Amino acid sequence: MSNFYLDNPSLRHHLHHPLMRRIVELKERNYTEAEQYDYAPFDFEDAMDSYEKVMEIAGDVIGEIVAPNAEEVDHTGPSVVNNRVLYAPGTVENLKATTQAGLMGLSMPRRYNGLNFPMVTFIMASDMAARADAGFCNLWALQDCAETLYEFGDEAQRQQFIPRVCAGATMSMDLTEPDAGSDLQAVMLRATYDEANDCWRLNGVKRFITNGDSDIHLVLARSEEGTKDGRGLSMLIYDKRDGGVNVRRIENKMGIKGSPTCELTYKNAKAQLCGSRRLGLIKYVMSLMNGARLGIMAQATGLSDAAYREAIAYARDRKQFGKAIIEFPAVYEMISTIKAKLDASRTILYETSRFVDIYKILEDIERERKLDETEKAELKKYKKLADAFTPLGKAMNTEYANQNTYDCIQIHGGSGFMKDYPCERYYRDARITNIYEGTTQLQVVAAIRHVLTGTYLSQMKAYQEEQLNPELDGLKIRLARLVEIYEQLVPKVADTKDNEYIDFQARRLVESAGHIILGYLLLSDADRNPELFKRSAEVYINYGEAEVRKIRDFIEGFNIENLGYYKQV
Repeated sequence: MSNFYLDNPSLRHHLHHPLMRRIVELKERNYTEAEQYDYAPFDFEDAMDSYEKVMEIAGDVIGEIVAPNAEEVDHTGPSVVNNRVLYAPGTVENLKATTQAGLMGLSMPRRYNGLNFPMVTFIMASDMAARADAGFCNLWALQDCAETLYEFGDEAQRQQFIPRVCAGATMSMDLTEPDAGSDLQAVMLRATYDEANDCWRLNGVKRFITNGDSDIHLVLARSEEGTKDGRGLSMLIYDKRDGGVNVRRIENKMGIKGSPTCELTYKNAKAQLCGSRRLGLIKYVMSLMNGARLGIMAQATGLSDAAYREAIAYARDRKQFGKAIIEFPAVYEMISTIKAKLDASRTILYETSRFVDIYKILEDIERERKLDETEKAELKKYKKLADAFTPLGKAMNTEYANQNTYDCIQIHGGSGFMKDYPCERYYRDARITNIYEGTTQLQVVAAIRHVLTGTYLSQMKAYQEEQLNPELDGLKIRLARLVEIYEQLVPKVADTKDNEYIDFQARRLVESAGHIILGYLLLSDADRNPELFKRSAEVYINYGEAEVRKIRDFIEGFNIENLGYYKQV
């Protein structure tokens, strides 16, 4: 096997983005912790060197241990014994290896035994883990729940739980119930205050809980009697060591089989309130799910990477009619498109991660001191961009993961349908990515606001103003023409003032924004590293151009009076 960081130069490209200097400066508080911790960096170069070394360690563990275990874990899976989950042997080995390598608590502050790394590095490790085993990526990446605990818990809770996560404790977010899926306002698991023992008690059922037998749970529960909407929900912390929660069963899933998806029963389980009452869904879960969506973007990107590598290796090796199938236009077009969608997925993944890093770090600094006016403006800017790019990236990347794994199987032909090749596992694993943590349809609901308010258009124009190598002017002009089409389409839909019609066309408008923004991001990558990205920029902009024009033709040719035909199902 190989090192999944060293064999992928695009990761180093994204790690060394120009915005990283500002991220590191903020994260390290101008390198003031170097005197207190011997492993804290003393300048930017020292920090980047640390990130490089840890990513190399992560790449080695993932390439040498997680990846070889993936097939066995997929076949064996976890089991339930005496209401507890037993991981597959390979999963146990994976968790042990990643913990021993210091890869738990990457982004947590040093005072809780974390490494204080930026979100970009955490997402990069998730990207690599998903390429190896998307199911294991779920278990490993759920440590990011500690971010929510750090952000909204009190200091005693941080001291109690975060060092445990850094030492290898697993986490879960217990949100969904049998009658509350996408509509989390319908959550009915009860949280009642136990005055005698000065704690909360949880009673009810949760379903579809990823890694549901984890060590530490963040639980959405109804704390206010008589309420039926989101205003009656709070977030609580449940510690498995206190007992009271049992695993009723593990779902028999299509994919990500190494990750136990559990139905849980809460029977008077002891818990702690996290943050303030009534803000569980309105504030805390929204933050938690945005972080989770970024993780799913990474998972989808890793799957696209795995699909590309498997497809190109097979196409080079497989011979038909006297030559390798990669020489046939029908095949090499598919592979080049897979690669372009992979590079497009990766570029929005890390752009979004950088936006999240800056605003989250500034929010953390704001808890320590007042921000100056420049910092306040910076926080506002990047929070808005993160809010816009998270649903856009989650929608685009997960749909591309499904398309890329599908095409990978097609390239394998009949062999791809068999379990002799890992592409069938990638295909099964990818299918959940555009469903959980908010379906693509829900991402469109979140993203359309940024279409209508001009967030995406403003960012397109900011990208258009960037100075690039003149060799890329042709592609830049083509993108500018797509922006003009987009500018015409948005008011054509929005000016109808018909909410149902706007919702009907929302997916097309969001996809148009996505194709243009991903095109600009790839153009920027091609400017910094033409050898790695110019070909993908060319292929993707060709693809995006065709898609945006197809969308334009549909919207311009659509008679709003015909909307009723779509409702007759």
